[in-house]
Amino acid sequence: MARIAHLSDIHFGAHDPSIVAGTEAWLESHRPDLIIISGDLTQRARVGQFRQASAYLQRLRDAGLPILVIPGNHDVPLYDIVSRFAAPLRRYKRYIDDDLCPWFENDEVAVLGINTARSLTIKDGSINHEQIAMLQERFAAVPSQKTRILVTHHPLYAMPIGDGGTLTEAVRRHRDVAKAVCEAGVHLALAGHFHQTFAEAAHKMVEKAGSVLVMQAGTATSTRLRNDQLQSFNWIHAYRYDQVELQVIAWDGSAFRRRSHERFTHDGTNWSSHPISEMSGMTG
Repeated sequence: MARIAHLSDIHFGAHDPSIVAGTEAWLESHRPDLIIISGDLTQRARVGQFRQASAYLQRLRDAGLPILVIPGNHDVPLYDIVSRFAAPLRRYKRYIDDDLCPWFENDEVAVLGINTARSLTIKDGSINHEQIAMLQERFAAVPSQKTRILVTHHPLYAMPIGDGGTLTEAVRRHRDVAKAVCEAGVHLALAGHFHQTFAEAAHKMVEKAGSVLVMQAGTATSTRLRNDQLQSFNWIHAYRYDQVELQVIAWDGSAFRRRSHERFTHDGTNWSSHPISEMSGMTG
């Protein structure tokens, strides 16, 4: 079993320092096998904000916690037009990581992060043909018993979590991406961007989705909240490729605590979800 903490949209520059400290305390206490941060480390891609984000990551690494991180659209300068188009992720590469498509693998999981942030769009994301080929190649070599996880900032699929339940935007080339993800045998698709928690089987959003389970994380530390959501992150236990548990860990004003807990199981065709009571199930 792999224990994964999935954080997103931490937005240094529009963050609450006490909540940042709260994530550190929780993560150091629970010690996940991997921390995933799916983009938007900064609010406006300014040097000072990247330095704050870099220091945060370093504190977690110094505590012995492995991290896989990718950029988001807020990590591309918005008002610095020269940097935006000439070197959109130069500051991210300098202060965070020069690998925009990182890979993590252990005995239980194989995780690929893909950069979806682009300079030509303000908020929308894209995956190019080279990245599609890379994800197919990377996962092709993964043994069948491992849980395959794909991480992007922008969601791969249009989801009913917009205002009034309207469908959100999916990444550019989403049909090609969905086909590749299906063929690569991806089990979990993790993303952020919308500051809203969500989990659902991909086959309810797109045809020929395979066995992909979509999990969206809210914003972990930002003060920019949406739809009455609290600051939160996802605590995932991947028992096997066909059994996953999700706890939403939310800020209650003084600490991070469990807000909901579900078990997802795949019967070879569909995913089903089952709430887990407060007094049973996963506690670690």
